[in-house]
Amino acid sequence: MDRDKPLLLLVEDDPRLAEQFRWALQTSYGIETAGDREAALDALERVRPDLVLLDLCLPPQNAPEEGFRILEAARAAGATAVVMSGLDERQAALRAIERGAYDFFQKPLDLDALRVVLARAVERRAIEAENRRLRDELRDRFHLDGVVAISAPMRAVTAAVQRVADTSVTVILEGESGTGKELVARAIHYNSSRRDGPFVALHCAALPESLLESELFGHEKGAFTGASTIRIGRFEAASGGTLFLDEVGCLAPATQSKLLRVLEQRTVERIGSNRAHTVDMRLVAATNENLEARVRRGEFREDLYFRIHVFPIRLPPLRERVEDVSLLAEHFLKLAAEARGAAPKRLSEEAAKALRARAWPGNVRELRNVVDTLSVLTDGETINLDDVLRVAPRPGQGVEPGPETVGFKAAIEVYERKVLVEAIRRAGGVKARAARDLGLDASQMKYLTRKHGL
Repeated sequence: MDRDKPLLLLVEDDPRLAEQFRWALQTSYGIETAGDREAALDALERVRPDLVLLDLCLPPQNAPEEGFRILEAARAAGATAVVMSGLDERQAALRAIERGAYDFFQKPLDLDALRVVLARAVERRAIEAENRRLRDELRDRFHLDGVVAISAPMRAVTAAVQRVADTSVTVILEGESGTGKELVARAIHYNSSRRDGPFVALHCAALPESLLESELFGHEKGAFTGASTIRIGRFEAASGGTLFLDEVGCLAPATQSKLLRVLEQRTVERIGSNRAHTVDMRLVAATNENLEARVRRGEFREDLYFRIHVFPIRLPPLRERVEDVSLLAEHFLKLAAEARGAAPKRLSEEAAKALRARAWPGNVRELRNVVDTLSVLTDGETINLDDVLRVAPRPGQGVEPGPETVGFKAAIEVYERKVLVEAIRRAGGVKARAARDLGLDASQMKYLTRKHGL
């Protein structure tokens, strides 16, 4: 049997018709035939076909129930089934679709139509296989056994995730920017019973309020200028899975009110509609601000705070988990090497010590950016202390470069980074607060922190 082609099990009790099918399809498929229920069940077990082309009415009863039994066995064997029916069997074919058949083909024979139906079935199998591969890859990536950490604070985070993941409880992740809140949110999702559903993420501080509401709740056609089509929002898109709302403390009061209603009623109304759509999603929120303090200042609704502050998990900044720095750096070096198809570089003890000694105001995100830069700029197989100091100088080390030594543009960028680092430090790692202190909006702060690896 040629397994370079998809293997098709043809279940047809008319020998002449079966031969016509074989002749028409053999160039594109490997063909196995069966003429009744018992032969079909045996072939499903013996050859494990990719596709089953199935006549519903078969011996010994010559009734659709025979075909339904084969259809059930085909689904259990992981095969994609296409059923055939006569003009008077259309209702039976539709029942087969309800029971898991991919499509049905109506006799008399139309080879062009049959080839299209089977080709679509093969394409769907390929898409499903790729989706399974990606889901398995994501599960492996976010499996808790793979957490790169040995510190006590991160062991506490892992324990909390294990406790809460397979529940429906709302989780809020608290911690400075760059501590890995989205990675933890994904770990919660992929270690839960919702793992096969969607994981939908939205950074609330990255969008203006007018766009944010459309992103969250969706809109109807014509709801506002430019709304040329219906669009579902993130709540609906996350139904059956998990919705991750990062920087939830940045939501405007009107959006907070609408979010509270969704969480209480589990329904959402698109902009421009008064029709409620039921949503079944698990909420994981994240903030780098002190929401309790924002409640006291009247900047965040108290009732929404209690609705989302059900199971808090605090992610420690990198300076509180120094013993993880070398592990993380080696992990990022390995990822950088895999991306280039090269052997990973290693850190000398002096280089690793220098990395552990840094304060890392940008936390894990900043560490990864530095390591990625080191992996590219270091010539040898070993990253030494001089390499680290060239890419990430110690605070106050040497004389700051000026326009006469590095050029005007480079000097401006050095000063820009210094101002950002100092503002983030004064704000206790809370970038939204640092942005307010500097007179920057959310999009400007996001651009600058990414530019400087903070």
